[in-house]
Amino acid sequence: MTATFQTIDTSDGPFTVITNDVGKVMASGWTSSVEDAISRVRATHRPTDVTEGTVDAASAVEAYYAGDAHALDAVEVELHGTDGQLAGWATLRQIKPGQPLNYSQFARALWSPSAVRAAASICARNPAALFVPCHRVLRTDGSLGGFAWGLDIKQSLLDREARA
Repeated sequence: MTATFQTIDTSDGPFTVITNDVGKVMASGWTSSVEDAISRVRATHRPTDVTEGTVDAASAVEAYYAGDAHALDAVEVELHGTDGQLAGWATLRQIKPGQPLNYSQFARALWSPSAVRAAASICARNPAALFVPCHRVLRTDGSLGGFAWGLDIKQSLLDREARA
């Protein structure tokens, strides 16, 4: 499989988007390292050829950073994981900007109220940061919890969405 990547500058630092051969986002994150972003994709589904270019999804990221909190909603993703991960990532895409859930609420949204750790694991393994907004899930006490790209970025995203 071939893929295309583009790195853009954001107020939170460089952001790299990797899309498959039909333009669907397969990985993304706040890094200028394509290898770091691709490493989040399941090994069996990593592209064999990755080239730099322009990806349509990058313009949605720019619109998001310009204040359109819903700019990412229509961007298509293609993710590979377990059935539970895929269901979780789809559920994350339904969380509205400015209305974060806590891990318990997220677990309930997945119809597994006692599976709080599994819900957290789904967030931690998300390969398409921002497009699959795992940053919108907080600890039950309201604190940030973890975020693969750093808590400063998570807080920045939440603040931006609260203002939108």
